[in-house]
Amino acid sequence: MEMAEETIVSLVPDDEGKQKFRKCDQISFYRRQTLGPNLQYRACLDTLVLTERGARVELEPDCGVRLILSLSASDETVRVQIDELQPIRTRYSVPDVLTKEPVGEPLRVAKETRDLVSLTWGEKQYQVRVWACPFRLEVLCGEEAMVTFNSRDKLHFDTLQDRPSAEPGQRQQDDSSLWQETWREFVDIKANGPSSVGADLCLHGYNHVYGLPEHADSLKLSDTRHGEPYRLYNLDVFAYDLHSRLGLYGSVPLVLAHKTNQSIGVFWLNTSETLVDVQYNPQETEEEGTPPMKRRRVPPQTDLRWLSESGLIDCMVLLGPSPSQVMSQYAQLTGYQALPPLFSLGYHQCRWNYEDEADVKAVDAGFDHHNIPYDVIWLDIEHTDGKRYFTWDPVCFPDPVSLQRHLEDRKRKLVVINDPHIKVDPDWSLYCEARDGGHFVKDREGQIYQGSCWPGDSNYLDFSSPATRAWYSQRFALERYSGSTSSLFVWNDMNEPSVFGGPEQTMPKDAMHHGGWEHRELHNLYGFHQHMATVQGLITRSGGLERPFALSRSFFAGSQRLGAVWTGDNVASWDYLKISIPMILSLSLAGISFCGADVGGFVKDPDPELLVRWYQAGALTPFFRGHAAMNTKRREPWLFGDQVTSAIRCVIQQRYLLLPYWYTLFHQAHTAGLPPLRYVLPPAGLFGVLPRGALMACPVTEPGATEVKVLLPGSEYMYFSSHSRLYLDVNITKCFIDCLLQGGAEGELYLDDGHSFRYRDRREFILRRFSLRSDQNSCVVLTGYQDVPVKFLFDEARHMLTLEDLNVGLGKDWDIKIL
Repeated sequence: MEMAEETIVSLVPDDEGKQKFRKCDQISFYRRQTLGPNLQYRACLDTLVLTERGARVELEPDCGVRLILSLSASDETVRVQIDELQPIRTRYSVPDVLTKEPVGEPLRVAKETRDLVSLTWGEKQYQVRVWACPFRLEVLCGEEAMVTFNSRDKLHFDTLQDRPSAEPGQRQQDDSSLWQETWREFVDIKANGPSSVGADLCLHGYNHVYGLPEHADSLKLSDTRHGEPYRLYNLDVFAYDLHSRLGLYGSVPLVLAHKTNQSIGVFWLNTSETLVDVQYNPQETEEEGTPPMKRRRVPPQTDLRWLSESGLIDCMVLLGPSPSQVMSQYAQLTGYQALPPLFSLGYHQCRWNYEDEADVKAVDAGFDHHNIPYDVIWLDIEHTDGKRYFTWDPVCFPDPVSLQRHLEDRKRKLVVINDPHIKVDPDWSLYCEARDGGHFVKDREGQIYQGSCWPGDSNYLDFSSPATRAWYSQRFALERYSGSTSSLFVWNDMNEPSVFGGPEQTMPKDAMHHGGWEHRELHNLYGFHQHMATVQGLITRSGGLERPFALSRSFFAGSQRLGAVWTGDNVASWDYLKISIPMILSLSLAGISFCGADVGGFVKDPDPELLVRWYQAGALTPFFRGHAAMNTKRREPWLFGDQVTSAIRCVIQQRYLLLPYWYTLFHQAHTAGLPPLRYVLPPAGLFGVLPRGALMACPVTEPGATEVKVLLPGSEYMYFSSHSRLYLDVNITKCFIDCLLQGGAEGELYLDDGHSFRYRDRREFILRRFSLRSDQNSCVVLTGYQDVPVKFLFDEARHMLTLEDLNVGLGKDWDIKIL
């Protein structure tokens, strides 16, 4: 039977064929904002106040209540925040995502008329121009507009109100779309009434925008005017549809725009359900009947429209102007990629589920027997005692400490799963401790919210509470987590959060969290907060000495500073292999550098060719893990014959040969915000920072391929540029990987102990620069001086020169001359 004809069997309870996820026309706040009418706002310039680090001005609608706009700016970021001038209640402001509040520079008035005021700062040419009526806010470089906020009068702000009371003798009026919303059998009670916000931005001169993960779609964002908007709402979407703008497991509300010689970013800090419309406007009008030569050419632009269910408007424009500067500016806001422990950049072997301790040891021995390196083996939910996290199945895993010591003797680690739902079991001490400590989410009536997940009836930890995060972190202490050792690491799954049978298979929006906040306000932050608590627990376990490793399925902006993510429940098919590349690139461009897709596909069984090609692609992504569902056939690399075993062995060994390179790239991500994986032109991926120190790879994503088309970048190929085309032969053991030497090469090497925080706390690391120069008869590797002859071997067929017994230390300067 061909793979395309196989039926995908859901691994979660059947939903009777009903539509599980909503379309945009079933979302009331989206309908209300897009169908209008929209209020027109004017900026009351007579209320402008220059503050110590910014400015404030009131916005007045043609009817309704006033808003207050706060503006701050630096040479890196312009931040626009809008709230009610006199709210009856405080609106939700996103915590924990920004590593620190950006500090604006003092603003000064450069120009002021009845209709506008121009504000500038610092010594550069940036300025912000606020137009009075209709209200517009322009960000300019010199006199050229880069971004216009509210360019199409789509600013929307539902001001909070008290529920209207019925007049004596009259029935209370209840607009279901404002105070409650029904979808299928689910009723969402909106205690605070409508609270949605929205705004539009015009990106002038831009016709290429990227970002907004996570979606199974192309890297360049699609025009949405004739379809669904991009939805940012973290959901458990099993075997997700391809080329879809439905939200998946995580959300990063960041858009990157690029044009010749300039890049900018737009970051919309909101953790409620958010939808984004994207419209490209071409360079020339397409008026019907107009001859091509007479068509009016207009500059390109991209119009973005952000619509969020609740919260504040908090929009940051990252000024660039280079792609690397945009990355750095975003990292300064939300945090730099965590420097992972070295072992986590190796190969990870996972399955739902390895059956018992003997099975784990047999798989471990199989890698050694077949000379295939790996660093980590994983256990899914079946390792626990009845899906009770922080426990072990007493029959299948009776001695987990001994198992971990067995792996540790081979310099390998164990990762186990830990989900946010807690089995309702009054006889389980951890459940009772969480219940009695007030660590569970409540329902709208104030009772502990109960949903269903893998254990059956479950309560959900309220990770929005700092006290709950601290309590959860403490569970990872060796004396509290029975059966754990310091070589045990953690995997957070199902943390969108997933609720079987819930609305859209997640938690109701009217569930209640710490501080009295509804779930609707912080839904997209739930998994981020569990990930944070897990990381804090692993760091605390080591006394603050050791770097953690924690993988999370759900994420938000800032998750990069916590650890790794992956693309969730994919399928063993060529199309899913192909879509994994733009998905991973999109995550990388949005700051989530430590990312990957399940090699081989999570569900269904890959044929040998697909499996090999997926290993070849996966070995060239930051997070490299093979994983499979419980109802799939076993697929350890040696189960498909000698040719497949040899091909997989070769590609995993290549991964390990490149580990110093990967580690150096992660150092650069950790210190400069530059992603290890970058985009050039489809389908190639570019690794590295400096043009002369880069590695380019072109994975094979078509069955039966004997040739690949490789697009070679031009001189400024860090992200997008001109290119040339090569056609190269490939076979089952080969994909295209090459260094871009261009007559020479240079690059860095970063080394530390690979596991501790000594690189940070004691500055214990080595960072060396290498360069290779070529002239008529010689080339030189430059980092210093040492006059000693060396042995060498030259493989003429492979054009490879190997130097032996160099006896040089990386901490010393030396050079090598080849004459």
